[in-house]
Amino acid sequence: MKYSEAEFGRVFVLRLEDGDILHEEIEECAEKNSVHAGFVILVGGADEGSRLVVGPEDGRVNPPSPVEHILEGVHEIAGVGTLFPDETEKPVLHMHMASGRKDRTVTGCVRRGVRVWQIMEGVLIEIKGCWAKRIYDEKTGFKLLQV
Repeated sequence: MKYSEAEFGRVFVLRLEDGDILHEEIEECAEKNSVHAGFVILVGGADEGSRLVVGPEDGRVNPPSPVEHILEGVHEIAGVGTLFPDETEKPVLHMHMASGRKDRTVTGCVRRGVRVWQIMEGVLIEIKGCWAKRIYDEKTGFKLLQV
């Protein structure tokens, strides 16, 4: 394990609206407000057709081939994620969310495009004094957090 110490900074209360693309809105808010690092929690609704990455086809093959799940119908969601810049200083959200409808739940990464249904509420908490970055790793194909 690798780690660094940091402190809480500003807190942003977020309201995402119908049709917004979740990760794009969070990253835009961070960029606009010069949030270098943070974490996010969200609740609300995901629209039909939203896309989640629900795992690799084969967990031991690098780089992994992602498995995508497309939501059928509107889903209730709860999500948590981290926000750190990439090599170009652009904020990148890494968030996983649980999406439920009736008696079924699917959990996955929001990176492929989760569209808000009606409303999502969230909190972005800035992390100060942390200069971690997401750096591309050729072996895994991921932008891995470097602390």
